[in-house]
Amino acid sequence: MIWRLRNRELLLGSRCLVMGIVNVTPDSFSDGGRFLHIEAAIAHGLELARQGADLLDIGGESTRPGSQPVCLDEELQRVVPVVTALAQQLHVPISIDTSKAEVARACLEAGAHIVNDVTGLMGDPRMTEVVRDLGAGAIVMHMQGTPATMQIAPNYDDVITDLCRFFAERLQSLAAAGIPAEALALDPGIGFGKTREHNITLLARLAEFAALGRPICLGVSRKGFLGKLLDRPVEERLAASLAAAAFALAQNAVQILRAHDVAQTRDLVLVWDALKNR
Repeated sequence: MIWRLRNRELLLGSRCLVMGIVNVTPDSFSDGGRFLHIEAAIAHGLELARQGADLLDIGGESTRPGSQPVCLDEELQRVVPVVTALAQQLHVPISIDTSKAEVARACLEAGAHIVNDVTGLMGDPRMTEVVRDLGAGAIVMHMQGTPATMQIAPNYDDVITDLCRFFAERLQSLAAAGIPAEALALDPGIGFGKTREHNITLLARLAEFAALGRPICLGVSRKGFLGKLLDRPVEERLAASLAAAAFALAQNAVQILRAHDVAQTRDLVLVWDALKNR
């Protein structure tokens, strides 16, 4: 499976890729504030690449449940210097985690390759144009509601059917707007407008999204539903995160794992791959 990014292509399928998370924010649910300063964020990105990250995802606005948006200028000040520095020093593809078209454009021009948009490229009417005109890859995520409201009362007729319909419609709409399917990956949005049972159902039946024909990016790292399942704080969810990721790998249902703990997730992927091939 080919994923076309800006100025390059990724061939997916031989091994699941690991996307390292760099949160340049004061309030992200897992590591808010640790990498808010530009120098710390750059150093963290370099360290994640050293640990074996295949991609880096840079974000300057928290999308944890209940979070509020930040202004455009603040988000630009947080992420553009980080993207610029990492793009100059690394060869791994860089993703900008934003729902603002102006932030996406600035970061793509600074060297990013991918737009990771929690609104599925629908939150900003100019986002589709930016992705198309700059030839970027994109991750289309599903979210019910907004970060501020998404966990108030999530509801679906059938979470798998509803998400499959959403993704099929987005692929069709984006193709009509000039963005080919080969430029897109899909993210079911674990924890974004879903209850614990919705999240477990999505993970248990993740393989059903294969019919859409696009790579699946999965973010389960340290997520709140794991904390509720085990009654563990965020800093004690590594084993649970790896268990959920391993179950997705067992279904051959995921091509990209988005993770805070890159070294451990990469170890999981490499061991899993060796055993599967044997």
